[in-house]
Amino acid sequence: MAMEISKANQLLVDALNARALRQDLISGNIANVDTPFYKSKDIDFETALIEKTKEMYGEGSSQAKLEMAQTNSAHLQGSSGFDAQKTTLYLRDGHMARNDGNTVDLDVESSELSKNAVMFNALTSALQKNGLIFKSVIESSAKI
Repeated sequence: MAMEISKANQLLVDALNARALRQDLISGNIANVDTPFYKSKDIDFETALIEKTKEMYGEGSSQAKLEMAQTNSAHLQGSSGFDAQKTTLYLRDGHMARNDGNTVDLDVESSELSKNAVMFNALTSALQKNGLIFKSVIESSAKI
């Protein structure tokens, strides 16, 4: 069983894993730029990370949930099936399909790849700094 360093550390690790998954999806889109009828894919992990943060820090308690009103027994029940542990895979809309049905736009994919790399590097840096804080505390306490 691994020891949890901090809640922020676990959140950073989850964010890095999501960024790595996004890197794979964008690379797959670029690799399929000439595949007929291929639809570009992406993930929506920002929403999942927001929900995970609320869960970790106690902001998502059941008392804070707004229940859906049901005024008739024939109405559908509300769904609470959102799983913050899973990212949502979706097909990117808004891009014109070419004559062969492919929706991959190389300019968009290159831009998204660059943005993802910047965020991955920022998360890696934050994770390293978070580790240095704990390292300095341990080294300081050893001197006492």
